[in-house]
Amino acid sequence: MANTIVNAPELAPAVGFSHAVVSEPGGRVVHLGGQTALGPDNRIHGDDVVAQFDVAAGNVVAALAAAGGTPDDLVSMQIFVTDVEAYKNRLRDLGPVWQRHFGRRYPAAGLFGVTRLFDDEALIELMGVAVIA
Repeated sequence: MANTIVNAPELAPAVGFSHAVVSEPGGRVVHLGGQTALGPDNRIHGDDVVAQFDVAAGNVVAALAAAGGTPDDLVSMQIFVTDVEAYKNRLRDLGPVWQRHFGRRYPAAGLFGVTRLFDDEALIELMGVAVIA
């Protein structure tokens, strides 16, 4: 695999994300557009952050597959939420959903609280970058 997770012992332990991911030259870079819980029917699915994360993560994987990649190719993920506290309160529930879609590899990631997303019903949006060897 061309992407390597780098640990920095002087930083707090990275749980559910990586502090740094190194991509070797020669891979194709895929920039994934923001994915919410928007279904093929053009409606937001899920009543809470966990249910919406499940749909949004599936959308990320589908977009990545369409570009010829797999979740192992993800090097970074930005997570935008309208309620940071609700996200933090559901971490135990979000972990298994993450692993179902992305496995146990964690890209460099950031969580950002935003006032709203494009679709009023959306609670979460995921954006990622992948490097396909």
